Amino acid sequence: MRRFIYILTALFLAAPIGAEAENGRRMAVVELSTIYMRQKPDYESALETQELMGTVVEIVGEEGYWREIISPQPYRAWATEKGLVEMSEKELKAYMEAPKVIFTGLYGHIYMEPSYKAATLCDLVGGDILRPAAQQRERTSALEEGDGRMHEIRLRGRWTEVMLPSGRTGYVPTKELKPHKGFISIAQGEGSAESISDETMEAIIAEAEKLLGVPYLWGGMSAKGVDCSGLVRISHIMNGILLPRNASQQINCGDRVDMDPDIRYWDEANRADAEGRFYDDFIREMSRRIENLERGDLVFFGTPATRQGGKPRVSHVGIYIGNGHMIHSSHMVRVNSLIPGDADYYENAWKLLAAVRL
Repeated sequence: MRRFIYILTALFLAAPIGAEAENGRRMAVVELSTIYMRQKPDYESALETQELMGTVVEIVGEEGYWREIISPQPYRAWATEKGLVEMSEKELKAYMEAPKVIFTGLYGHIYMEPSYKAATLCDLVGGDILRPAAQQRERTSALEEGDGRMHEIRLRGRWTEVMLPSGRTGYVPTKELKPHKGFISIAQGEGSAESISDETMEAIIAEAEKLLGVPYLWGGMSAKGVDCSGLVRISHIMNGILLPRNASQQINCGDRVDMDPDIRYWDEANRADAEGRFYDDFIREMSRRIENLERGDLVFFGTPATRQGGKPRVSHVGIYIGNGHMIHSSHMVRVNSLIPGDADYYENAWKLLAAVRL
């Protein structure tokens, strides 16, 4: 199969989001560290997902101070107007082409002055994207002089002045930023085991481990709370790799790892006796399922297809870290074993359906 890798030079771009606002489409950029996208225009409505600062979205509906938006995860849901900066075609083009940096800490702030004692402008979470203010001004001046080239981002000194989508400016410790050059997008059905180096995979696992102990939050994708697929997605985003949002989408990325689980073990009676002692053949079954896994593979859990030609139902995802263990978000971000009988055995490991290698 031919393998495709798409390098994105700006932000989280995916259909239906384009680089310009065309045909009367209303485009906006996320202004806050995270916005909460809800099922309905109501704070009591279910949280669908979070979206990060610097992300380009399309506005497709309006109700009071709520905006219905389509994000490139892709997701269609409602967020409040204060978290968005609506832009004209010209403004969006300039924003997309501007130099950018990405916040690499778990959680932080933009300060009004270059000092930890200064008042804060807003908070930040890992994956937020900002413009370095000095270079934004340099670029604006260069464009006025007819120079449209992209210049290398320079990060020097203890503090970097940054600019939010609205144009507000403040300061972030330079050590918490790195140049943002875009993402490798691994679309569904178009991944490759050749796309991610061992070094990058180790960095992805390290990012996931930084979130250990963070509470589970349905729809969460940041240090403020994270669900299972959100943990996988943000760990990859921090390393320049863009995956779809949900586990049911992520399972279709990359190359499938040979596993072929025995569906008999979805019946509890085949896993353990009445006193909860695991049968030896179930332990062997779980050892067999994971024997082809490699560190960094994504592991998926759920329910097998109930009829021939049907599809399994995926309900959970984690990142395999070797030695029979994975890191995942269930109640909180934690590390668990997939081997029955281990002290840290994941209680739903028997639902292990499949794995993919990116």
